[in-house]
Amino acid sequence: MTAHTKGSGGDGMKWVGRSIRRLEDPALVRGKGRFTADLPAAHWVRFVRSPNAAGTIKGITAPDDAMVITAADIKGVKKITPMLHKFSYRPVGQPILADGEVRFVGEAIAAVVAASEEEAEDIADLVEIEIEDALPLVDSRAAVADGARQIHAEAPGNVILKGEVKTPGFDEVWAGAAKIVKIDARSNRQNATPMEARAAHAAYDSITGRITLHCTTQMPHLMRTAIADCLGMPESDLRVVAPDVGGGFGQKMSLCAEYVLVTWLARHLKSSVGWTEDRRENLIASFHSRDQYIALEGAFDKDAKLLALRADVLSNVGAYSCFPTTSGVEPLMAMAEMPGPYDVQQYQCVARGALTNTCTMAAYRGVSRPVITFTLERLMDKAAKAFAIDCIDIRRRNLITTFPYKSATGLEYDEASYRQTMEMAVEAINVPAFRARQQLAREKGEYLGIGFATFSERTGYGSPAFAARGMAITPGWETVHVTVDPSGFVEARIGSSPHGQGLRTTLAQIIADEIGVPPGMIKVVHGDTDTAPYGWGTFASRSLVISGGATLIASRKIRAKLLKIAGHMLEAAETDIVLADGKAKVAGTDREVSIAAMAREAYTQTHRFKGEIEPGLSESGTYDPPGTFSNACHVAIVRLDPETGHVRIERYLVAEDAGRIINPMIADGQVHGGVVQGIGNALLEEIVYDDSGAILTANLADYMPPTAHEVPPIELHHMETPSTQSITKAKGLGEGGTIGPPAAIVNAINDALTPFNVEIDTIPATPQRIRALLRNAERAP
Repeated sequence: MTAHTKGSGGDGMKWVGRSIRRLEDPALVRGKGRFTADLPAAHWVRFVRSPNAAGTIKGITAPDDAMVITAADIKGVKKITPMLHKFSYRPVGQPILADGEVRFVGEAIAAVVAASEEEAEDIADLVEIEIEDALPLVDSRAAVADGARQIHAEAPGNVILKGEVKTPGFDEVWAGAAKIVKIDARSNRQNATPMEARAAHAAYDSITGRITLHCTTQMPHLMRTAIADCLGMPESDLRVVAPDVGGGFGQKMSLCAEYVLVTWLARHLKSSVGWTEDRRENLIASFHSRDQYIALEGAFDKDAKLLALRADVLSNVGAYSCFPTTSGVEPLMAMAEMPGPYDVQQYQCVARGALTNTCTMAAYRGVSRPVITFTLERLMDKAAKAFAIDCIDIRRRNLITTFPYKSATGLEYDEASYRQTMEMAVEAINVPAFRARQQLAREKGEYLGIGFATFSERTGYGSPAFAARGMAITPGWETVHVTVDPSGFVEARIGSSPHGQGLRTTLAQIIADEIGVPPGMIKVVHGDTDTAPYGWGTFASRSLVISGGATLIASRKIRAKLLKIAGHMLEAAETDIVLADGKAKVAGTDREVSIAAMAREAYTQTHRFKGEIEPGLSESGTYDPPGTFSNACHVAIVRLDPETGHVRIERYLVAEDAGRIINPMIADGQVHGGVVQGIGNALLEEIVYDDSGAILTANLADYMPPTAHEVPPIELHHMETPSTQSITKAKGLGEGGTIGPPAAIVNAINDALTPFNVEIDTIPATPQRIRALLRNAERAP
């Protein structure tokens, strides 16, 4: 079920706001998609990966007739070395192949090259690696303990960065609090687990000397820049193409060493080289996420008003720093956005990134927000219990209600509906009826729980936000080129690189409303550095806000030019002309001309316009906004079996406000998909290392994403509060579904556990963890 409630009236657009079918789907549902792994290659690569978490490489032995590439063969290739210029950041370089030392299980040591994937795998099994073990550091607390072994000489104490913030007056306010409430939260490690694992295919052109690299990436232009830098080659000699990409979720945003090596091999062999990652490699060696400890305290007055927050964030960033966002992506977001949707002006936080002998961490859908929302929302429930008030009431007392609002960390919150979406969710879920049912169930020995999560999501932010982090590479803006060709069809070339979000359709709807042609006549071109303008790709709930804004700017320029052309051809004032249904019409008359005819004139009859209109119909738009905030309230109702620790979600409800909804069907799909991933985060998914640094969850039997069995029907309610910080009035939506479930579900579990007088503050809340709590629990009277 989905309900849509407008925050304000529309402006008469006829395509924006409609649930039209996705233009990109027909090829995919017919099996006509084009994926990197489908491409043929003369040579195939299989990586030999470290079985040890830490140690010194003493020897590599390979069959005599095999082509095996090691670090010694690629001495001229630069390390991947992302950079921040703030937060005491220590730059640490990642070699393309392990050079001298290994630092996590799964690190690539050598690359076997053969004529087929099967042959490369067979040879890789025969390569022997001699490693002298060192003591691995797997847990971030152990890594930063006094006397811990150094993982990188460049980062003393294994702390790669440290952020600190403390507002003036914090100590005085803290000392005057009526009650201090604390939570020690633990978010265990996840893998994004996209349907398509990583893949790369590099082909050498013997005529031009150029390399064309197809790869599963969310950022093709930056991949080109970064790989060219590592190899010391001109960017003009490298074309990067992101074809159909079967899910990214942030894992395909960062540069991986394998892509650099495949490109180097294609240049070295002057041929084509392919690599396709298998699922085990993806689980052990592709970027992980979410591994954090957070100690959070809230200072409240006697009326349960939150006065101040104090946080200590320790994020396990793995063995290296990811490019381009760096290892600051999780701890720094946690520090900046911890206060969330609550009105609190006093704040202190220390956030550290700890290097360990584990796989490198990077962005995953929601980045740090599922963790900080989980922590903050658990704190609010604990505070409600401490004050003996309802968990909804404590949120009513503390949610921001006046906008614009400046957070304790200086973030500008635009108009939003934090209280309104929560009240919408409370009404829709019918809390009094649930409480009555819960009590009856307890009398029968059945345990139900309800949990709420309110949050704000910073979305669609441009380069000013990234510049505040001190990033050496500062992403943000987007450029779009819109062209009407002489036949009247439209092409939009975008720097964003979607991987399943339906961006082709939503951008076409924006263009259609501006220039009066149906979306089916609009082609959106992306993912090819030879044809698309330089852009930053798709991540951080930014595409519709930033690429959409650039599209609107370019489309408005096209519209203005079409009106001028129509004015000449129809001998009418531009203000009297309406663009609709593929035509320019003079309002109140039967005079009209097709947009196709106007486009033909713009190219072939330019002399008629007497120099007043430039030839052709092509315009560009660039957009770099400050950012906006979406918000939502998630509610979960669960049934807990205390004998097994099993949790079944009976009902899940989302009340969401993402500004103007361009395509409600696509918006709903984004939220549905995010909630499913959030359910995995809350209950199931965990990358588990043993003390030696070996991964115990290296297949999908042990690492368990949710299936249809674990996912209930998801009930959606939308509000639309148009953003003043986005020219399309839309806010980002892509990550919101993932942010709320851990908090809502675990709050519901704890509500169900109330009779047992125990609480769980760890995600995922697995049956094993719940049973461990219950074994020693005493039944509350």
